Amino acid sequence: MSADYPEHLLAREPAPPYAGEGAFALWHFSEDPSLGRFLPHTPATNPQAPPLVWAVDTRHAPMFWFPRDCPRGCIWPASKTSAEDRERFFGQSDTGRIHVIEAGWLDRLLACRLYAYRLPTGQFRPHEVGGYWVTDQPVEAIERVVVDDLVGRHARARIELRITPSIWPFWRRVAGSTVGFSGSRLGNAAPHPDRLG
Repeated sequence: MSADYPEHLLAREPAPPYAGEGAFALWHFSEDPSLGRFLPHTPATNPQAPPLVWAVDTRHAPMFWFPRDCPRGCIWPASKTSAEDRERFFGQSDTGRIHVIEAGWLDRLLACRLYAYRLPTGQFRPHEVGGYWVTDQPVEAIERVVVDDLVGRHARARIELRITPSIWPFWRRVAGSTVGFSGSRLGNAAPHPDRLG
């Protein structure tokens, strides 16, 4: 682990480091270049939740190297991952992390330019989902970094990026496995092939 990564604060084992990771910091990723002040809000998908500002730490930032609405599945071996699952998911690849998206999103991925807003760490506390951090106070960004060439960025980080017609055959195997994983925007994925008519 990176010497400055506060693993002891997290409720869940973090993902493994990636090549060129850099120092611990908190980030908000957006396709909007005009942000600066972040106000607590309640997500539309969870109206019972308290209003919060969300950030992701540097270790988990690669899970956001995608267009915002792009469905993706991200996996890595964890300390409790079985030898069978290590071979099943990582046996043909020299990587510690695999990200999977659908082919229908490739053009948008190639064209996407993101802006990573670095946020001050002092106000944030770790969320129960490892890698995410939250605060109930307004936050001012202290830096904005352009994040583009998302495919090349994966390659330089030694994170395998897979392009597949449907994410569902992969994802249902992940969900029943012992690997560490994070899925985002899966509601935007193409219909499950088993349910096509």
